[in-house]
Amino acid sequence: MDWIQRAARRPDARLNTRTTPVPVTPDAPHAVVVGAGFGGLAAAVRLLVRGYRVTVVDRLDQPGGRARVFKQDGYTFDAGPTLITAPFLFDELWALAGERREDHVEVVPISPFYRIRFDNGEQFEYTGDAEAMRREVARFNPADVAGYERFLRKSEQIFRVGFEELGHVPFGSPLDMARIAPAMAALESYRTVYGLVSKHLRDPRLRTVFSFHPLLVGGNPFSTTSIYTLIAFLERTWGVWYAMGGTGAMVQGIADLIGRLGGTLRLGETVTEITVDGAGAKPRATGVRLETGETIAADLVVSNADAAWTYKKLIAPQYRKHWTDARLDRAHYSMSLFVWYFGTNRRYEDVAHHTILLGPRYRGLLKDIFGRHKLADDHSLYLHRPTATDPSMAPAGHDAFYVLSPVPHLDSGDAWDAAQTERYRRAVMRSLEDTVLPGLNESLTTSLTLTPKGFLDDYLSVKGAAFSLEPILTQSAYFRPHNASEDVDGLFLVGAGTHPGAGMPGVLSSARVLDTVVPDPARVRWTAD
Repeated sequence: MDWIQRAARRPDARLNTRTTPVPVTPDAPHAVVVGAGFGGLAAAVRLLVRGYRVTVVDRLDQPGGRARVFKQDGYTFDAGPTLITAPFLFDELWALAGERREDHVEVVPISPFYRIRFDNGEQFEYTGDAEAMRREVARFNPADVAGYERFLRKSEQIFRVGFEELGHVPFGSPLDMARIAPAMAALESYRTVYGLVSKHLRDPRLRTVFSFHPLLVGGNPFSTTSIYTLIAFLERTWGVWYAMGGTGAMVQGIADLIGRLGGTLRLGETVTEITVDGAGAKPRATGVRLETGETIAADLVVSNADAAWTYKKLIAPQYRKHWTDARLDRAHYSMSLFVWYFGTNRRYEDVAHHTILLGPRYRGLLKDIFGRHKLADDHSLYLHRPTATDPSMAPAGHDAFYVLSPVPHLDSGDAWDAAQTERYRRAVMRSLEDTVLPGLNESLTTSLTLTPKGFLDDYLSVKGAAFSLEPILTQSAYFRPHNASEDVDGLFLVGAGTHPGAGMPGVLSSARVLDTVVPDPARVRWTAD
């Protein structure tokens, strides 16, 4: 408990940052980053300011990975993440380079954070205002106000340790896990998110409101470790923000920063293999091979590709003693998503920036998705309306939307061909028309979709999982693929599939871990050995 109390007194999670990058010289060690998602882009910045030469390779024709941008018929759609919950992690990237993020990308606060609509039409306004939140809880169940306060205090304790103390710390050995075990037990990490919320709140509606957050990182509230209740306090601490111009503006801002630091982005090129020298005591990464047959030599490789794909498809089996195909096949993967991007020739001014529309079932629907891997007839939806804050995302007088529905990954057996995709899209459209977007079908001006098959085909995500490995306790921290590969020297992982996990704060924190596990350039000349 002493460690928990010391952690709770710590003011924030910020690391010391340099404000003058180390100059990158022609003979500096070369790092190749596979994937230009947020994890790969952040890793590239951090390696460049330390003096590495950096080449980022991505198979898409633009940076961003899951955070890429679709432009169609005058609309701009962020393909993936839509909200920022720890803006200092972005600010830090520019600070490392001696710049200010606000000189390049504008972010604005969003309120409410979420408008949560129940199937019977009741709504909960989820904000960062402490008193307003107490009033909302009391409106649903006055007897739960004290329990809500207790829950938030517990969320803060977990946040202080789970995010501030451990979010950027590598878990490379069993001793690392053993050291935190007493603290995690004291914080009740053995409970699920729903279990911890239910300990403090009695109203079933409020239990749903305060337990849905794991779905934002690919987890089932009924099986995800309660460590993820830290998200409630994280949002209370830093708020929920939106990047003007969309998340894609943040992606482009970091990509431009990489260019100013002397890094290279090679887009539209697919890495088919991480090359390995197996002659030494332990295999060592030596670069990457592209689909064209070209080999790019490197002193170290950072993979922002899906972690399971990295091991199953990019590293030859003879070099993998830990992350074997059999082990990866036994792993639990996150759910997938059905995402529909669409525009309307009218504005729905009463629709919030972020709306969660809950269906008639909660536990049963999640059991279908995560347990049975069954595509259910009903659904719950997350509706994003960026034009509520940023009209530039659509033509004048129009609205831009994306709606996502959590669905099983490809173990469901669904083909997600054109016919099934259209059937599901129409079912989602009917739900929106019946609730918050009346007259939607007649107002549509543009439409495109992303299915679990798209997550496999476009992002090379095993099973089409939207968030890589599921964040259950036995796949967290030490039990997740390590940031410094257990199997191959000189190979490092960032992104949703490694520690600390999915979501923008987790992915950016995984790049932070590289500051600890990647040696300084002066100590790295592996390819010359």
